[in-house]
Amino acid sequence: MKKKLNKLYNINLSKSLIIFIAAIFYTNIAYSQSNTGTISGRMILKDNEYTQGATVKITSLNKITTTDSDGAYEFENLPFGTYIVDIRLSGYEPAEASVRIDESNTKVTLHFELVYTSHKLEEIVITEGGNRFARKESEEVSKMDLKNMENPQVYTVVSKELMKEQLITDYNSVFKNVPGAGISEIRNQGRSSNISRGFPTPQLVRNGVSSFTYNAIDPANLERIEVIKGPSATLFGSTISSFGGLFNRVTKKPYDYFQGEVSYSAGDWDLNRFTADINAPLNSTKTALFRINTALHSERSFQDAGFNKSFFIAPSISYKVNDRLTLLIDAEMSQSNATSPTRLAPFSGPTATVTSITEMQIPYNLSFANNRVNYSGQQYNIYAQAKYIISDEWTSQTIVSRTRSSAEGYTMAMVILSDERIRQAVTSQENPYYGTDIQQNFNGDFKIGKLRNRVIVGLDYYSLRTTRNNATVNLPPMNYKNPGEAYNNLTEDRIKPLFASARFTNFVSNNERTYSAYVSDVLNITERLILMAGVRLDRYYNKGVYFPNLDSLAGNYNQTAFSPRFGAVYQIINQKVSVFGNYMNGFNNVSGSDFLGNTFKPNQANQIEGGFKFDFNKISATLSYYNINVTNITRDDVENPDFQIQDGTQLSKGFELELIANPIRGLNIIAGYTFNESKYTKANENILGLRPTTAGSPRTANLWASYRLTRSAAAGLGFGVGAIYGSEYYQTNTATFKFSIPSYTVLDASIFYDQPKYRIGLKVDNISNEKYWSYRLAAQNPTRVTGNITFKF
Repeated sequence: MKKKLNKLYNINLSKSLIIFIAAIFYTNIAYSQSNTGTISGRMILKDNEYTQGATVKITSLNKITTTDSDGAYEFENLPFGTYIVDIRLSGYEPAEASVRIDESNTKVTLHFELVYTSHKLEEIVITEGGNRFARKESEEVSKMDLKNMENPQVYTVVSKELMKEQLITDYNSVFKNVPGAGISEIRNQGRSSNISRGFPTPQLVRNGVSSFTYNAIDPANLERIEVIKGPSATLFGSTISSFGGLFNRVTKKPYDYFQGEVSYSAGDWDLNRFTADINAPLNSTKTALFRINTALHSERSFQDAGFNKSFFIAPSISYKVNDRLTLLIDAEMSQSNATSPTRLAPFSGPTATVTSITEMQIPYNLSFANNRVNYSGQQYNIYAQAKYIISDEWTSQTIVSRTRSSAEGYTMAMVILSDERIRQAVTSQENPYYGTDIQQNFNGDFKIGKLRNRVIVGLDYYSLRTTRNNATVNLPPMNYKNPGEAYNNLTEDRIKPLFASARFTNFVSNNERTYSAYVSDVLNITERLILMAGVRLDRYYNKGVYFPNLDSLAGNYNQTAFSPRFGAVYQIINQKVSVFGNYMNGFNNVSGSDFLGNTFKPNQANQIEGGFKFDFNKISATLSYYNINVTNITRDDVENPDFQIQDGTQLSKGFELELIANPIRGLNIIAGYTFNESKYTKANENILGLRPTTAGSPRTANLWASYRLTRSAAAGLGFGVGAIYGSEYYQTNTATFKFSIPSYTVLDASIFYDQPKYRIGLKVDNISNEKYWSYRLAAQNPTRVTGNITFKF
């Protein structure tokens, strides 16, 4: 009986404890619910449009979110109290507000209106939602405050958010996201170029001015890359832009709060990469700001030989002297040691039977190089800027850019002598480049009557000087299919004696200066109808090639060129849908004269283009058709074989499509497709009517789609898939011989987990192990796995 009573007592006691605990639990829930609240609202731009991807923070609670495609944000279950809510978006002035949550105010609505700023680009951290890749507003593209929908020119922006998501560890991989860019052509010293509208376009522009970086570029300091399409000499000059456009590297700038991150990436072929990005105000008033980016990088080739090691550092500081004057200076400096990139010339003699790189059957994993045969590189870029607010309508911008790039050591090229034999040619060189660009710009934004004018008036001085001291030796030929012991002939010990008897040539290969003046006006006829007109005047001096041993100067000449541009935009739906058209001009200086002694004129490229732009919250797109006609091309003078005449022409036309979409929350898509038809319309008989080999693939496509969870326990987890495609193109294309490079389709994939304090990522490039080649017939990377961990603070 006693046991039964004890058992009943225990049961009742257990029930009582459960009821008591449950009561406490539900009381706590009720208490917590009654002592918490929410803060929600929208972010609005000054034109009353919503935008997505803005970072919203409550620092005291370590909470962070981003605005969605409707510009909305929300914080839930916040304890009673007073909080500072901070909101930031790249290119806009940050904003903050103080709010209080209490019994009488549990649901707080807080809207923000942000105003565009030309003084700084704020660092942002995106952890969820929003169209993260759709930020296209930039002052560098037109050297003025002009929105994408108001601009009659086409351009693409690759943001640092996209680079981070794709685990970009080398600069050239960025161009997978640029419609029509193709496979990067990497040259000696690591410098590279890509295709734009059928024309090779080198990497010569940094923050809107000349930056002759002839070494490899590290992506650690990139805020974004702006790809400006079409001849752009009017605002940027002929020395840094091609007839197809230009690539502008926009670097990271200081901002007014402390933040930083350190990151480590590792992958196949001994990839080790450490980067750091630290930003901090230097004083309590936040008028002096400092930022530093650095990278330590090393990796080897997937082939038997080849490597790249580099150290990069980029400090920058800005100082707001007063409400009118702001100073900025930044620098990029690097040291590198690497083997020469592959450079292979096919056999095109009368007995040639191999007409493609695949038919050639050169072993994909053999480099025909040696790690002891390498070079050292050094480069610095110094950029100084002074911005002064003259009045409410006028601003002054003074820029000084200084660059030095050099390479010392051995570079190598390979020549195919027959359908089976190859010869290596090694160059010993000392080759520094010195560049200077000084610009003075005046920007005006004013009205004449009811017509708004946005004007830039500028002066530009540019100089480039290059010296060379080099010699080249040839090694004995070998069978490239079965090289045997001859493969080991390329060693430092064996080539040094060859240079002992080689002739070194010391000469000044470039010594040129350009003095320019330009003006451009964007005129609002109505709020929706916008006209643009501009012109540039260039006076170019080329002092020619100087050989000091002979005290001889050759090829010196002077030229003057005009470069006009016109454009029109009509916004069918204001800031949403616009139709545009433009006339753009570019030019290249040409030395020499014809048989009659007439000095050659600059090449001229004239583009006519039209298309549509769309910019909605969930989708933005650009569709355009262009026609570029190049004149004043030199060709052989049949009647005077030792001379040339200047009546050649070339045509490049096609259409481009770029799409950036956020169809559902968490899903982001960026895609592009291009078609380009290029041909010589008046030229030597051997190439007349044919596509230039430097024009790249006629058809290209690119895609990147990523999805991340945004509202669950696994928020921040995501994955991405990507692809690039290029149709068949030619390394040699003449009436008598053609050597082709096959089409390619390369697939990539990634998975990542992104949180406010850290990020973990894994990327697989070239999943299908596709074999593909660049224009220089360099074999590209097979399947590669890269992992990354980033700590944020």
